[in-house]
Amino acid sequence: MSERSGGERTGFAVVGTDTGVGKTVVTAGLVGWLRDEGVDARAIKPVQTGFPTDDDATFVREVCGTDDASTCGKRLQPALAPRIAAAEAGVELSYGAIRRECERALAASEVGVLEGIGGVRVPLTEAHDVLDLVADLGLDAVVVACADLGTLNHTALTVEALAQRGVATHAVVLNQYTGESTAERTNPAAIERMTGVPAHTLSPLDLETPTNAVRGVRGQLPAAVLPVET
Repeated sequence: MSERSGGERTGFAVVGTDTGVGKTVVTAGLVGWLRDEGVDARAIKPVQTGFPTDDDATFVREVCGTDDASTCGKRLQPALAPRIAAAEAGVELSYGAIRRECERALAASEVGVLEGIGGVRVPLTEAHDVLDLVADLGLDAVVVACADLGTLNHTALTVEALAQRGVATHAVVLNQYTGESTAERTNPAAIERMTGVPAHTLSPLDLETPTNAVRGVRGQLPAAVLPVET
């Protein structure tokens, strides 16, 4: 996890094995959990694509009930990887600028929670991807993955890619878990054996009331899922 010069922890990353696996829900739940404990936690979205249909920072604010709960960098309309969305929109994305903005947001928060975009190898710019940003910021990661068939391969490859860049995976969250299939029921233990990382399950949440994200995440996941102490 990132540290200030005095050794004070400043954050971690929530990354996904793919797009649509539930990173934003888990991010919002963890940020709300920390804020409920009196921690000045803030979600940091480096780039938002698919805007305004997709607006992860606003969702976190709704969940936590305050604008202070999230910040977002560049917003782009095309629902594509940031590098491609920027090219389609005629906008130039600078990796240096993205990194500096994230560093400022981390430094301004007691705990900053960087939310990834899609999977970890999604390109941010021509030469850098989400994995580069997490590694360069010195953050540990919580990996969010789907709970059902196919997740073993995706999750193991994601944890391996993070490890190759020196990023420690603190926990895996298997989202939308129902336990209805053999794959779902056996995946948590299989992932722990394959990766050596604790795997936790999160059942579907009723998000018509956004604050249910905090209640659900806090109610279903152990405190050990947080890479910081509360």
